[in-house]
Amino acid sequence: MKDNIQERVIKIIASIMNVPQESLDESSSPESVDRWESMKHINLVLAIEEEFNIQFDDEQISQLYDVGSIVKTIECIL
Repeated sequence: MKDNIQERVIKIIASIMNVPQESLDESSSPESVDRWESMKHINLVLAIEEEFNIQFDDEQISQLYDVGSIVKTIECIL
């Protein structure tokens, strides 16, 4: 299940950040992806909520700092 979630998350990030999916992995974050800035992060959070039909609370949003943490947070909610 984790792989499927990670694949979906990477696909969303690649789309929003306009980068190739192959350039992203579990450790990808705003520090390693040049185009990952605050407004795009908000769009990313909204897109993930829509894709997985979930709602993050404020504490969870603050923990979404790389692909791995996003996947882990989604797994905790689902």
